[in-house]
Amino acid sequence: MTHFPLTRDIPSTRAVFNLAWPLTFKAIMLHGIVVIDAWLVSSLGEPAVAVLGLSASIAGLLLGLIVAFSNATQIRIAQAFGSGDRGFLKSALLAGLTINVSVILAGLAVLALAAGPAIEALAHDAWIADQARRYLSVFAVVILAEAVGQCLTGFFNGCGDTRLPALSYGLAVPVNIATSVILIHGHFGAPALGVLGAALGSALASMVQVGFLAVVLLRTRRDLLRTPGWRNGSFSASLRRHLVFALPIAATFASATIALHVCGLIYATLPVNQFAAMTIIMPWVQVAGTVGMCWAQATGIMVGQMLGRQTPPEDLEVFLAAAWRVALLAAALVATFYAGVILASPWLYADLSRETQMTLLGFLPILLVLPFPKGSNAICGNTLRAGGDTVYVMHIFIWSQWLFRVPATALMVLWLDLPVIWIFSLLLLEELVKFPPFHLRLLKGTWKTAPPEP
Repeated sequence: MTHFPLTRDIPSTRAVFNLAWPLTFKAIMLHGIVVIDAWLVSSLGEPAVAVLGLSASIAGLLLGLIVAFSNATQIRIAQAFGSGDRGFLKSALLAGLTINVSVILAGLAVLALAAGPAIEALAHDAWIADQARRYLSVFAVVILAEAVGQCLTGFFNGCGDTRLPALSYGLAVPVNIATSVILIHGHFGAPALGVLGAALGSALASMVQVGFLAVVLLRTRRDLLRTPGWRNGSFSASLRRHLVFALPIAATFASATIALHVCGLIYATLPVNQFAAMTIIMPWVQVAGTVGMCWAQATGIMVGQMLGRQTPPEDLEVFLAAAWRVALLAAALVATFYAGVILASPWLYADLSRETQMTLLGFLPILLVLPFPKGSNAICGNTLRAGGDTVYVMHIFIWSQWLFRVPATALMVLWLDLPVIWIFSLLLLEELVKFPPFHLRLLKGTWKTAPPEP
């Protein structure tokens, strides 16, 4: 028979906030790479923005894999840190790093072979195709740096130090902006490289970010790497166990990111003004959406800790209700932010055509509603995942994306030739498709008595 503690141990919303805000800042900085590049090259006109959109859609497939496996590593490191087993902690760090680098090296090899034909098929003209190839050849440095940087970020987050990764991006973003401005427009005697300058700025910023984390790790945790032994007896066995643990979680994140960028490749076939509008708004959706997503992620971490302490179900409900109220407030703030971006777009993107700006304005009604079901679904998903229901969460994501959103996008763009507002509305419709299975599963309540992860 299970005996619950007599005292109530319910984390405050402030405790969740203290965990969530560095995660949010870091995520905004990561997505901000594309937002900054899009803003900086928008002064070059719609074709330059189209180059960025096409390149980002291809490179984003690999970045999505990095984030997916790094999220799984973060959970594994959190388990190791909580257990106090230094051999486990070392195993989780080095296994996660090995997996990230191996996946990205294989992905870059595939990119070298397949990116050229994909660009030729999707680019609107020869200039866009040539510039996209040049951009990707430099952006490969960003991808490789992120393979290491995201794993190190997962290590510090899992150890409870979410502020260091946030600081690393705080250092990198000014480098990105300054270098990109100089190289895009040729200031201070530098060559005017256009879109290629944005890629070089991002590459330098990524190296600064990962270099900072690596130096901090070596200075503060060097003794960890000398810890004898491995979690599962050998490094190869620990690597296999880590991979088995990571695959369902990685599949969930990878599916979401890959679906996003497959849709991005389909968007590339839209008329150039509509594609430019989608290229501009999608990074903003990702950036602002991280506020709700990171709150949900922090809530899930707290739920996992409470389940590990065998917190009574009624206390879990009290905590989750409070977290949900803040999630709705966060959704309202995100919707307000979206409205500000859209209404300010004639000034933010003054060099774009009126048709592109009017298309951005048409996205506003969808953006005002989107954060609410998206934030609620995120609370459900992270709570169920913390309760061990990872496979169910994976199925909801995969089937809503690959049986609904991706084929619907292809149908609307490639066959029905519908207006871009209808295509953009699929972001909201996908969240409405996920809403019933997420909330019904949460109300079922089996997650409240989940045993701790072995």
